Amino acid sequence: MNSAPLRLCVKLFFIPFLLKNNGFKLKLSIVFMTTENIFKQGAQFYFVGIKGTGVCALAELILNAGIKVRGSDTNEVFYTDTILKSLQIPYYENFDAAHVTKDIDTVIHSAAYSADTNPELAQAVKLGIPVIKYTDALGMWSARFDSTGVCGVHGKTTTTALAGVCARGAGLPAQILTGSGAFDFGGKSTLNMGDKFFIAETCEYRRHFLSFHPKRIILTSIESDHQDYFPDYKSILDAFVEYCRLLPSGGQLIYCADDPGASEAAKIIESEKRGITFVPYGFTAEGDYRVVSYTVEKERAHFSFAGFSRQFTIRIPGRHQALNAAAAVALTASLLKEQGCTLDEDKIQSVGKELENFRSTKRRSEIIGEAGGIIFMDDYGHHPTAIKKTLAGIKNFYPSRRLVVSFMSHTYTRTSALLDEFASAFDDADIVFLHKIYASARENYKGGVNGRTLCEKVAERKTAFYQDEPDDAFAPLCEMLKSGDIFITLGAGNNWPLGVKLFNHFGGNHD
Repeated sequence: MNSAPLRLCVKLFFIPFLLKNNGFKLKLSIVFMTTENIFKQGAQFYFVGIKGTGVCALAELILNAGIKVRGSDTNEVFYTDTILKSLQIPYYENFDAAHVTKDIDTVIHSAAYSADTNPELAQAVKLGIPVIKYTDALGMWSARFDSTGVCGVHGKTTTTALAGVCARGAGLPAQILTGSGAFDFGGKSTLNMGDKFFIAETCEYRRHFLSFHPKRIILTSIESDHQDYFPDYKSILDAFVEYCRLLPSGGQLIYCADDPGASEAAKIIESEKRGITFVPYGFTAEGDYRVVSYTVEKERAHFSFAGFSRQFTIRIPGRHQALNAAAAVALTASLLKEQGCTLDEDKIQSVGKELENFRSTKRRSEIIGEAGGIIFMDDYGHHPTAIKKTLAGIKNFYPSRRLVVSFMSHTYTRTSALLDEFASAFDDADIVFLHKIYASARENYKGGVNGRTLCEKVAERKTAFYQDEPDDAFAPLCEMLKSGDIFITLGAGNNWPLGVKLFNHFGGNHD
């Protein structure tokens, strides 16, 4: 572990103990927790919601530090089941107070659960065991290292994974945590190559990233999103600016100069003269990480940066992926400099090979396979900007193929607030199937916008069909799809199984 006494994370927890004395009385006990006393070898950790991507990833990193880990979740099968079993982490597939015993030192839980509704968290409180939300635990973990937080409305998962493979190519002693399984990490959300640096995806929703302790930040993008929590652009901009203010003097902000929101945040921070260095990247950036060329040939993107003589290649579509790669390379150079090294020709060559071999992460331009001459893809893009960039990149990679899209919008508030932007996001598609809106329990929407409303707006510009349930589109798509097409499921909803079902129907073999 990198010793950083000035960055010691101290948390103050009020742990309620229930004492039996003629009935139950509530007593408050103050517990001071630091990174030194919580993450000690041999400690017992229990994770509630352990199948969650981030929670599972943190459990793995903590396990690797010599801490005993177990946990619980629902019995729904998720890709992290395989990861947990490979790590031999025991877990229950239900929630029961009896699972939480006095030998447990700390309970970490997904934000989806609380002591009000989860019997295991209630039992931990009753026993006086410290209970920490996942994002707070991630923040405490980050305080142990020279940490980089990757943030932005779009691109943070892929950028974090790219930073991981670049760090591997440069031989950096780093731990990586992404928000989705990365094919280049063996399908896991973690890559563990040492204990000096920590590079993690950090989330803006409900300002969760404010628990993180960054020395560096990569800022990919800022625009209006999560309207159930951030009602307008200013509110979400303020959250990102607040996050950037966590950077210490001597810290570094690597930001996308092409993105108006990221540039605005950088200007605000720069005006405050906080002793931070700024590294812009992008097609309009000044300095070494200006993208000076971008071409596509034979389903490969080739691009170069102003500060490097060699050309880089990547196999995932979209000009935005060149931007993500620029951020990753800029971070790699910064971490090497921290070690007294440079990104020399040998390291550049190794990093270039990692970029060329990069296969992205689950649900980010993921190719399910090709069957019947049709390429089947899946992508998590659920914001109009992400959708537009993703489809434009795919069309650029495969200009002669017809592009057929299934999209399930996520949250009524986002769909309503960005309805016009959604309508124009599918311009590079040839045919679009829209479905009902995938609702969120976190919002309270009382307006009149629904999936059919969105379909009507898209149909003003494109050939569009509405099928309430994604599976209802299976039969018409079986008739419609033909050799030479690309079919992609888009969104944060549950339409992705439609792509797998169609792939299998046309002769593929996907579990």
